Amino acid sequence: MENDTGSIRAICVSKERGIQKSEVESAVLLAGEGISGDAHAGKWHRQVSLLSGSSVDEFNRKGAGVKNGDFGENILVDGIDCIKLPVGTVLTIGEGDDSVKLRVTQKGKECHTHCQIYHKMGECIMPHQGIFSEVLKGGTIKKGDPISLEYPDINRPFQAAVVILSDKASKGEREDLSGPKTREILEKNGYEVIETVLIPDDKVRLKTELIRLSDGREADLIITSGGTGFSVRDITPEATMEVAERNAPGIAEYLRARSMDLTDRAMLSRGVSVIRKQTIIVNLPGSPKAVEESLGFIMKSLAHGIEILRGSASECARK
Repeated sequence: MENDTGSIRAICVSKERGIQKSEVESAVLLAGEGISGDAHAGKWHRQVSLLSGSSVDEFNRKGAGVKNGDFGENILVDGIDCIKLPVGTVLTIGEGDDSVKLRVTQKGKECHTHCQIYHKMGECIMPHQGIFSEVLKGGTIKKGDPISLEYPDINRPFQAAVVILSDKASKGEREDLSGPKTREILEKNGYEVIETVLIPDDKVRLKTELIRLSDGREADLIITSGGTGFSVRDITPEATMEVAERNAPGIAEYLRARSMDLTDRAMLSRGVSVIRKQTIIVNLPGSPKAVEESLGFIMKSLAHGIEILRGSASECARK
C-alpha cells in the first residue's frame, strides 16, 4: 500500500437512511453496532462507511460541488486510498487505550436508486470507491484523529458465503434446510461463514449476489445450492459461468464422479465450479443430503485451492 497512515477529514451522520449525512465534530462508536445515532448502525456488516477525501476532491474538480457527507459516508479519510484496502484490514483511529478499531467488511456497493449527485454528474463514486466496516472496539472519534492500518494475515481463517436458490423457500412456502446444513459443515471445517443468502431462481439476482460476495466481500469460497438440474428455472450454472473469470472444472467433475457411486442421477447435475478474482465458486445440488455428501468429497482439496489463490501455498505436483 502507498500509505499505512492517514487521518479523519470529516465525520458525518444521519438519523435516516437514504439521505445525505451532516458533518459533526465528534462521534461515539459502539462495538458491534456502529456510530451512535446514525441510521446505519446495527448488528450487520456495514456499520460504518468510509470514503477517501482524494476521491471527493477529484470528483469536485469535475464540477460536482459536493460537500462532506453528500455521498452518505460516515468517515471521510485523508492519506489512505480506502478502496485499495483488503477486506479484513483493521483501522485504528486515535492512539493508546482510547483508540477505536474498525475492520473492513465490504468494498463498494450496488446503487439501487440513483442519488441527486448521479443525476447531476452521470456518476456517483460511493458505489465503487466507498468501503464498509464493523466496529471491533468502541470509543469516541473526532475530526483530525490519526488512522493506522493493520493488514489481514494471509493465514487467517477462510471466509465463506452460502447462496441458496429456491423459489418456494424464498417465498416462505418451504423451509430451507440446505442453508443451515452448508453453514454447519463449513463452520465445522474452520470456515467463518460471513453470509447466508436465500434467493429465488433468478439469474440476474444470482449474478448480482455472486459479484457482491466475491468482489465486495472478498469471500474465499462461495457455495451455491439449488438450480443445477434440468428444470427451466434451473439457471445456477449459466449465471455462475457468466460471472466467472476462470473455469475450475475439476471440482464439478469430481463431484459428479464421486456422486455417481451413490446414485446414477448424479449425471443429471449441471453444476459448475469457477474462479472469480480470488474466490472459488462451487455449485451444489439443492438437497441437504446432497450438500453434505458433496462437501464431504471436496473440503480438504478446496482448502489447498484457497491457499494458492491467497498466495499462502504454491502449486505442487506429485512426484
